[in-house]
Amino acid sequence: MSNLKQDILNYFERQKVFGDNIFFESSDIDFKIEKNLSRNDMPKRSKAVEKIDDNSKKSISEVESNTKNKTTPNVSIKIDDNSVNKNWKDAATLDVLYNDIHNCLRCELGATRNKFVFGKGNPNADLLIIGEAPGRDEDSQGEPFVGRSGKLLTSILESIQLSRNDVYIANIIKCRPPNNRKPSTKEVDTCEVYLHKQIELINPKYILALGLTAADTLLKEKNIMKDIRGKILDYRGKKLMITYHPSALLRNPNFKRPVWEDMKILKSLLSE
Repeated sequence: MSNLKQDILNYFERQKVFGDNIFFESSDIDFKIEKNLSRNDMPKRSKAVEKIDDNSKKSISEVESNTKNKTTPNVSIKIDDNSVNKNWKDAATLDVLYNDIHNCLRCELGATRNKFVFGKGNPNADLLIIGEAPGRDEDSQGEPFVGRSGKLLTSILESIQLSRNDVYIANIIKCRPPNNRKPSTKEVDTCEVYLHKQIELINPKYILALGLTAADTLLKEKNIMKDIRGKILDYRGKKLMITYHPSALLRNPNFKRPVWEDMKILKSLLSE
């Protein structure tokens, strides 16, 4: 077996080990990752990697370069500004807002989504949790933060005596970008106004942004996680805290301690 192929298989085996581990335990907290991880839950090999045989001389960098350079066929996508109710900004409740905008085709993501991921939870929540964009599971189910990351987020909330029904969970982008790519500036500008309206209607005491990408998108600047996590920042007049995304904890258990520290601060603030 070539060194490249063995390295790839070793990588997948490490992911399996992480998936079976308890990610945090102490006398006052017990977060756990979903047990019995199957290979169906692991990252999928790209087609470029699958084609490598034992005699291949390609390096990992060459494979990655070839994958990045692949192009997808051009698809004609019709942008329809009339796909939302023109009076959506006047919506008095989240239910009305959803009905006004869930057929949105104001950017190209509307044509590629399976389901519009509006948000879910307590419409009067003190805590609003925000991620960047839906992933595959969210796009399939129409709900934010489901799958392994969602289950981990549920456990994190439970550690400070909160359930998903106590908070509201949403994303900046309401439709999944193809292949989980980063949303474009145009897509963010088109969709973030919906989040602004959600914040207005929910009127939370605190907002928790999950992940550096979500934080940078909200704050409109590049940041370093260690410099901003655990601090109280301002986002459109609301108190914003930032911590690691649950998926980051699945990849790197070393992030467990900082997240717990951030959640303890948040718990104290919400109790005031």
